[in-house]
Order: sequence, then C-alpha cells, then structure tokens
Amino acid sequence: MGAAYFYHLTRKPLQETLPVLLDKARGAGWRIVVRGRDPERLAWLDDTLWLGGDATFLPHGLAGGPHDKLQPILLTTSADAPNDATCVMSVDGAEVTPEEVSALERVCILFDGTDPDAVQQARGQWKALTAAGCAAQYWSEEGGRWEKKAESGG
Repeated sequence: MGAAYFYHLTRKPLQETLPVLLDKARGAGWRIVVRGRDPERLAWLDDTLWLGGDATFLPHGLAGGPHDKLQPILLTTSADAPNDATCVMSVDGAEVTPEEVSALERVCILFDGTDPDAVQQARGQWKALTAAGCAAQYWSEEGGRWEKKAESGG
C-alpha cells in the first residue's frame, strides 16, 4: 500500500522542484506518470525537462507518442498509465484517487503555495484521501528546506 505525499511549493517553482522529485523517484527504480490538467502546460514542462542539461537529464515523453509504454517518465492529462507507472506525480490540481494511492508505491501532489486556489484544491485532496484511509504526508519548504509538517496514518 502506497502513500500520498503533498508538496507545498513556496520557495521554488514547479519547474525546479519536479525534476528533483523525478530524479529521486527514478533512483528508487520507479516508473512515473506526471499527471496534469492542461496539455499546453504539460508540453511546457516537457520542453523544460529536455532543457535541463546533461547533469539533470530525465528520460521522459509526452503522452500520445508511439513509445508511451517505454517511457520511464510519461507526462499526461489522462488517468491511464500506459508505462506501468508505480508513482504518480500530480501537478496543477490533477485528480488522484484513493485506489491509485493504495495501488502505487507513491503518489506525489505538488501544489503552488502562492496560489490560494491551488492550496484549497490540495486541502480538498488531503481530506478526501485521508478520509478514504490513505496514508498521507504533508511537506513544506517554507523554512528553506523540505520539512514534514503533518502525517496521517491511513
């Protein structure tokens, strides 16, 4: 049974935080789906990840290509995981279900702490997932480094 990790972004934007988390997830041997709600935003993230340089190269693809199943990291708006992901990283309020949290190694929910709507969306996700019995952790970078601020046993 997995857990949902909530990442409250206040110091570094998504395009800086996401590659770090993706690298850690890849280091754990996980295949990842980055799930968003806006295809244009995911295309921008795709470009941003490609421009990260050799030191931070993360093999990935944007869903809809001929090799989706082979991608170690797949960016998509769909709830499907054709790459057999063991980790989902939700960005921009993309939906995650309790069933996914239970079935996967990890679900990461990244949200912009400077956007009141994103914070409210994340609070709603926390309540829904923990009410369904999912284990969850809340991480904040407010103090300058990531610190666990809350945990629900699930």
